[in-house]
Amino acid sequence: MAMTIAEATEVLTAPGQIFEVGEEVVRGTPMKVWKNAPPSLRAVLEMSRGHGDQTFLVYEDERMTFEEHFRAAAHLATRLVDEYGVNKGDRVAIAMRNFPEWPVAFWAAAAAGAIVVPLNAWWTGEELAYGLADSGSVVLFADAEREERLRPHWGDVPDLRHVIVARAEGDVDEGHERFDDVLGDVPADAALPDVTLEPDDDATIFYTSGTTGRPKGALGTHRNICGNLMSLGFVAMRSGLQAKGPDDGGLAAGSGQQNSSLLSVPFFHATGCHSVLVANTAFGGKLVIMYKWDPERALELIEREQVTNFGGVPAMVWQVLDSPDFAKRDTSTVKAIGYGGAPAPPELVKRIKEHFPTGSASNGYGLTETSSVSTMNAGVDYERKPDSVGPPVPVVEVKVVDESGNALPPGEVGELWIKGPNIVKGYWNRPEATAETFTNGWLHSGDVARIDDEGFVYIVDRAKDMLIRGGENIYCVEVEGVLFEHPAVTEAAVIGIPHPVLGEEVGAVVQLRPGASVTEEELKAHVAERLAAFKVPVRFWFRDEPLPRNPAGKVMKRDLREELLAT
Repeated sequence: MAMTIAEATEVLTAPGQIFEVGEEVVRGTPMKVWKNAPPSLRAVLEMSRGHGDQTFLVYEDERMTFEEHFRAAAHLATRLVDEYGVNKGDRVAIAMRNFPEWPVAFWAAAAAGAIVVPLNAWWTGEELAYGLADSGSVVLFADAEREERLRPHWGDVPDLRHVIVARAEGDVDEGHERFDDVLGDVPADAALPDVTLEPDDDATIFYTSGTTGRPKGALGTHRNICGNLMSLGFVAMRSGLQAKGPDDGGLAAGSGQQNSSLLSVPFFHATGCHSVLVANTAFGGKLVIMYKWDPERALELIEREQVTNFGGVPAMVWQVLDSPDFAKRDTSTVKAIGYGGAPAPPELVKRIKEHFPTGSASNGYGLTETSSVSTMNAGVDYERKPDSVGPPVPVVEVKVVDESGNALPPGEVGELWIKGPNIVKGYWNRPEATAETFTNGWLHSGDVARIDDEGFVYIVDRAKDMLIRGGENIYCVEVEGVLFEHPAVTEAAVIGIPHPVLGEEVGAVVQLRPGASVTEEELKAHVAERLAAFKVPVRFWFRDEPLPRNPAGKVMKRDLREELLAT
């Protein structure tokens, strides 16, 4: 017999169940926690060894088992501690695209007690150097392309002692080492170094674009990430209970068939790392790594690797559904399609049911600061409320507040605040930004939302001056700041241009200085020299008159957008 969401939650979180909820004081704040969450990422890596000779990583024609991965990560962790002098709390950065070396480096550094710093592989050399310098990273794992981008900037990263380069076909820079040489021959008895880790020890720094200039490093703990792992497992089990009920096997461990996830998003995002990499490591899923996103290649891999789970941002799912190759490929193994990171139109869940009659769709909401999942809408509830991002998972609390921080009743619109064991400690070396964004354990999300009488969250708008292009957050002030650096520009406003696949693209309105002239191509080149390619405006509007402002002096971007996009 099918169950309601409340009934399923009560069954799964009851005393003695794996998803039992307790209460602890975390960093001085009482909050709900998963009682049975793994204590650290090191513990998750140790658990993964139990999956033995099952395939863990697939990249092109390369394959690695869970046992092979554990031994490689353990051996590398030992080398980091014994030979590279990495101590607990030291920062170890990763700047590479989705290669198998990325997970090995991540798990090795985490198990060694380092704080892992995943850097955006799309960043320019200057942006990468900023992340390395700001975090004070002492070791960098990079691929050959990132090494090349950083070549003019090594003098800007004084704390960096070692650079280890993966997938280098030619020579590496002087003093740098090849990943394969550092890993060497992995011994059969490879073991983890002797490092003690606690749940609230620092684990990761993920950079999130700042509303005032440079990106900020969100400092996550082992509790944050391991709790996210439990939240994902809980949502999957709850959906099964709701669909089948306990008497129909809803609480069963599964069919015994290995899940296979198609990784279509970068490891350097919280989603790709926490919700895909960490989850598959723990739960024994095969992780099929895409070199770069391509819907036809995705369909080919779904068929070849019998993929059971795929998703990413909504745009990727749309592209798969609309692909001319869809009918040519066997997608019958797909059981779950999950996405987040950008608004999902309600029509998408209908399309998924048409193309995957036995598959279940889910749409989640989270931020870098929430270590991925905060709310999740899945299965029958998503079909019932397709415009919602779902209720919070049981250990997470949400509220909608007014401008003074007072909680509003159901249905009222205000800023969404979030509290739970998934909320990061704050921003690395940014006490003022931390104080502005976190209050007594509550994260101010910057998103405008409402909560219905069942506890389902609806994202209405973004309070921050930000747009989302294909799942990448772009803070307008960062692009505007670069435009202001051009000598011909006196005013600039960045706005989002609707795009059917990416969600939004970057547009810019500029007013030139009297007598100055500049072309659109020159401004694009100016931005491209300083920022990652996805932040470069695709369209410019030139104005002679000043930009419209409200009495407080802020540019009225909504009015500007409506005016320009209507023409």
